[in-house]
Amino acid sequence: MRYSPLLTDLYELTMLAGYLEEGMVEKKAVFDLYFRTNPFEGGYAVFAGLEPALDFLEQFRFSKEELDFLTGLGLFKPRFIDYLSEFSFRGRVTAPPEGSLVFANEPLLTVEGTLAEAQFVETTLLNMINFQTLTATKAARICHAAEGTEVVEFGLRRAQGPDGGLSASRAACVGGCKGTSNVLAGKLFGLPLCGTQAHSWVQAFPDELAAFRAYADTFPESTILLVDTYDTLRSGVPNAITVAEELRAGGHELRGIRIDSGDLAYLSREARRMLDEAGFRGVGIVVSNDLDEYLIESVRSEGGRVDFYGIGTRLATCAGAGGGALGGVYKLVEIDGEPKLKVTGDIAKSTLPGKKKLFRFVEPGGGFIQDVVCLAGEIIGGGDTVYDPVNPLRHTTLPAGARLTEFRGVVMEAGRRTVERESLEIMAERCKRELNSLPSGCLRLINPHRYKVSISNSLNNLRGELIERAEKKAP
Repeated sequence: MRYSPLLTDLYELTMLAGYLEEGMVEKKAVFDLYFRTNPFEGGYAVFAGLEPALDFLEQFRFSKEELDFLTGLGLFKPRFIDYLSEFSFRGRVTAPPEGSLVFANEPLLTVEGTLAEAQFVETTLLNMINFQTLTATKAARICHAAEGTEVVEFGLRRAQGPDGGLSASRAACVGGCKGTSNVLAGKLFGLPLCGTQAHSWVQAFPDELAAFRAYADTFPESTILLVDTYDTLRSGVPNAITVAEELRAGGHELRGIRIDSGDLAYLSREARRMLDEAGFRGVGIVVSNDLDEYLIESVRSEGGRVDFYGIGTRLATCAGAGGGALGGVYKLVEIDGEPKLKVTGDIAKSTLPGKKKLFRFVEPGGGFIQDVVCLAGEIIGGGDTVYDPVNPLRHTTLPAGARLTEFRGVVMEAGRRTVERESLEIMAERCKRELNSLPSGCLRLINPHRYKVSISNSLNNLRGELIERAEKKAP
């Protein structure tokens, strides 16, 4: 899929035009993309959106029609339009693999190149990484709450437009969902497709049983019946059992029923009892109806008997406290080899200067201990003192005997990807594996443990020096 370079904010173009006029376009620059607060008031985020971001960078070119549009704005000089006609991304990108767990205040993407190319891609990269990381995180929270019960994404009709629907379907599967109702996402991303029927199907027939029979006649190998149109336990489930008996007599089996309203814990328990007593223990129960991680946890705690969760609105729109937007930012940290710092009155919003590496300290058994951000040429290890990036007065000593891993790598060089494409299944498996390696307290839905992200002594000192230098220059 090609993403137009016009999918950007106007200021990216006006800055680029200004850099051209000032003779600055070929300066070497480094930008970091990161976020300041874990989403959903949670203990982690799931990195997603890298593949579409690399596709965008690799295919980055202005077409004649796009250049004609910019010319017609009457805002830019012919020299700038000529410059754009040859413009492409030739830089380097460093990132973790998709599905990795990431945390606030550590660089996700690092983009290196000329000032022109590294600056111009800001908006599009943020658009792709912010939303997909947010959605993958929401999906991971939901799947963790489901404790092994399969989750399917049903959110297209409530998603933020067509592209939002596609991105949500993709990212949800990175976070652990096993399929989607979105047919185009199934085609584009190779996702398993899932679906039943709407209440309107049942209402369109003279009665519920006739509707169930008609659907089973059409799809005898994959029949899932929506049983809550009229009365789930007095009508829907008994009629589903009747159709299940008829299917079995014809050499087929009813695949499942779906409950989309009411007390899902109670209704699923009773439906399970009725199906089992009728001899249909293999018929699955799907529940839906504005579910999220908190409602799933409630259904489970109340003894609900659920085989599949269908999650729509609250997943595709990333609803919930601390949701809505990831809040990722893209900041200049070095230009022509000189570290750069954004200084504010709130040190939490001050950037971390210079080109950096990101390490994860891991226990011998594989459990994650903490992450450390350090300068690119720095060597760190057990016994070193590291600092809280938000409150430098807080510091800790790195544990001895821990394994040190640099889990980001170069994924693009000279504008061409350097890593093979991965399937969404591999990304989802990585996410699941890393969630199992995270301290259990970080997985709590309410008041989770704060996973430590620290900065090295050298990086902390560099930031302090640059802040002091900036303060001296202030009037």
